[in-house]
Amino acid sequence: MFLVVGLGNPGKKYAQNRHNVGFMAVDALASDVSGLAWKEKFSALFGRGEASGQAVALLKPQTYMNLSGDSVQPAAAFAKVPVSEIVVIHDELDVPFGEVRLKVGGGHAGHNGLRSMIERCGSPDFVRVRVGIGRPPPGFRGDVADFVLSDFDTSERAELPDVVARAVQATKKVLSLGPAAAMNAVNAKAPPRNGPRKVE
Repeated sequence: MFLVVGLGNPGKKYAQNRHNVGFMAVDALASDVSGLAWKEKFSALFGRGEASGQAVALLKPQTYMNLSGDSVQPAAAFAKVPVSEIVVIHDELDVPFGEVRLKVGGGHAGHNGLRSMIERCGSPDFVRVRVGIGRPPPGFRGDVADFVLSDFDTSERAELPDVVARAVQATKKVLSLGPAAAMNAVNAKAPPRNGPRKVE
């Protein structure tokens, strides 16, 4: 069984923030999970079902971002999911907006949700579905924290459904193909409109 975690902050105030794109993607994935029923458990919304021929559990921590691991670790222990079969969908500053990339392991790069997961799970070796939000544009008033906690702008909102759909497809490839084959399929796709894409 895979445990798919969407990272975000609970409440209407944060619902459309860049930092909440993980919640958006898990909500979209949920419509493709048969037999899913959300329950309040593990300081989260938690549900189990089947997607892409695999048993899967979905988790939306309600702890606020910097305590995400306090929800993920007990949920993984309950479902008997090893760290290598935890898939986390999160916003990524170091990936341009509109791109989705897969990665296994690595650091947290200042992302407090990933930091908390690494600390509580005792390992960084989970699968990351990195949904690009890009860096703050020139002239943005505020720091990086202000940027990730701001809403997508008008042009981004027009593209957001497609971006979320790509994150869902990438996640489903992990479920059906396994992380290594999914990375090859997702990260090596044709370059986007902005030019060559670095493969990682």
